[in-house]
Amino acid sequence: MAPLLKAAFEREMAKARRLYQEGRLDQAFSHLETAHVLVQRHVVPHVRSHWLMLKIGLRRRSVPEVFGQVVRIVLGGIGSAVGIVPVGNTGGTNISMFKRLPIAADIAHIADKR
Repeated sequence: MAPLLKAAFEREMAKARRLYQEGRLDQAFSHLETAHVLVQRHVVPHVRSHWLMLKIGLRRRSVPEVFGQVVRIVLGGIGSAVGIVPVGNTGGTNISMFKRLPIAADIAHIADKR
């Protein structure tokens, strides 16, 4: 992973973890969505983003989010490993896991677009 991409991902994850610990779950999830878009082609960081999304789903007691994240951890990890991911997808259950989305302008220059 390129250093700029890794740094941007870790920055988003750190913000998400801090907000999660503060109980600011909506804001935390937003940073996880950005992190997800950045690294969805890389297995381990991709799964890490879904893992924290799962934790937020558990904390919210959201059965659909928990179920959706468990599925995404498995299928997303496999998709990353074989190079088949819906680029730009933000990773939450409010979006189909197969839907491609435009990458936000503020991260498009960083996102891994291979």
